Amino acid sequence: MVHIILEERNMDVSELRQIRKNLDRFLGQFADCFQTAPSRRHLRTYVSGQISHLDRKSIEPMALAAGVPPRSLQEFIGLHRWDGDAMRDRVQEIVVRDHSDDNAVAVVDETGCPKKGRHTVGVGRQYCGATGKIDNCVMTVHLGYATKDFHTLIDSDLYLPRDTWSGNSVRRRVAGIPEAVTFRPKWLVALDMVRHALGNGVPFRWLTADEAYGGVPGFRRGVQAAGLLYMVEIPRTVHGWTQMPRIAEPSEYAGTGRPAKRRHLVPGTVPARRVDALWPRGGPSWETFHVKNTEKGPVVWQARKTRFVVSQNGLPTEHVTLVVARNVATDEVKYFLSNAPADTPLTVLLHVAFHRWHIEREFQDAKGQIGFDHFEVRRYRAVMRHMTVSRVSLLFLAQEAHRLRGKKPLVEPAPSATGGRDSTRPGHAAPRTPTTTGGPCCPNRVHASPPPNGGSMPPTNAITMPASNWHSTLRSPEMLQCVLAL
Repeated sequence: MVHIILEERNMDVSELRQIRKNLDRFLGQFADCFQTAPSRRHLRTYVSGQISHLDRKSIEPMALAAGVPPRSLQEFIGLHRWDGDAMRDRVQEIVVRDHSDDNAVAVVDETGCPKKGRHTVGVGRQYCGATGKIDNCVMTVHLGYATKDFHTLIDSDLYLPRDTWSGNSVRRRVAGIPEAVTFRPKWLVALDMVRHALGNGVPFRWLTADEAYGGVPGFRRGVQAAGLLYMVEIPRTVHGWTQMPRIAEPSEYAGTGRPAKRRHLVPGTVPARRVDALWPRGGPSWETFHVKNTEKGPVVWQARKTRFVVSQNGLPTEHVTLVVARNVATDEVKYFLSNAPADTPLTVLLHVAFHRWHIEREFQDAKGQIGFDHFEVRRYRAVMRHMTVSRVSLLFLAQEAHRLRGKKPLVEPAPSATGGRDSTRPGHAAPRTPTTTGGPCCPNRVHASPPPNGGSMPPTNAITMPASNWHSTLRSPEMLQCVLAL
């Protein structure tokens, strides 16, 4: 997400008052989600606290900073009658109204919030990217919306582990988990959010995700059934063929021996191979792409693609495009599958794959800017509502950044982008941000946006995009302290 460095803008009081008016106007769009005026005031208190200068953004410090009893804000998030689902839909309506893009990319990912104890809903020992190890944490699954100049989170859900939560009636009752909420694997949680967003008119064309989602055949089939093109990372253990293998149907009886009752490979057919073992040598030609410049020098990736038939239970299933990409400097290799038309340029596919950085940026902003992981509530409704209000806060900051960015270019070098994605899994580096730089020695770049309808790319020197380790700041403590005091 683009952050706004307001100290450098020398903003006057009128501009600060304008931001406050914008916050009131923005939150007014959610007024009908609440039944009472006190609840609407509490919404403003909660959002103001999340975008404030406070170091800790749990309920008590936010309430005390606003001069309200902490108990009243606790009751707002856990007991008051208001419609969180309507707020989720309103966020998506606003994004469609103000930031519609025919080539919008859906970005799916998860993040972990470390917690102590065992009573917070969903908590358990599982891999937590925030600590980089198996840890006691709450896992949440998120859906991001990304275009060439805007991104935000538009949906979130809580993952409930099967044995320790979904199937434990005592813990469910204590945490207030509704009976209708049952166990779903993370990929199905994500797929349900994608379907809901499409039902609300969110104009996704593409979807990208890491191997935890892209490696699940059911997830890929669900995305395709929803009418989206995908470019998803897969584990190197996926098997398949570069050509459709010969299959014998049960009706094809050769006249000797017992007749086959199932489809099977014709004897002598080359068995499926892992994607990292398709070409011991040779294979499709590599193309070189200049991704970005860093303090240590240019980041250069090479990539190649081929048509690929995915194997499941030893038989062919999906006929897709396999993309293999390797970092020239580190020899890191990533594998992707895409259901885009076979003639889709490799540049477009890589551009979509590199959109993963958008949701990583969102997670950094959510935790670093609004205290997404600071929640201390334990029950199901309160945690879900906290995530809902957090998306409202993120959307407001994103829209203010988008508005002010039009007045003056705001770019600031950030600290090292290494390890930016807190949910990166062991042994897998975070994806790179697409940019364009270089001259004649760099013939290929990853472009800022794919062309409409998957058509031809513009000339390679036509579009540029800021690197992932260059961003603006959403807000400064000094600015927001002044805004909230006005």
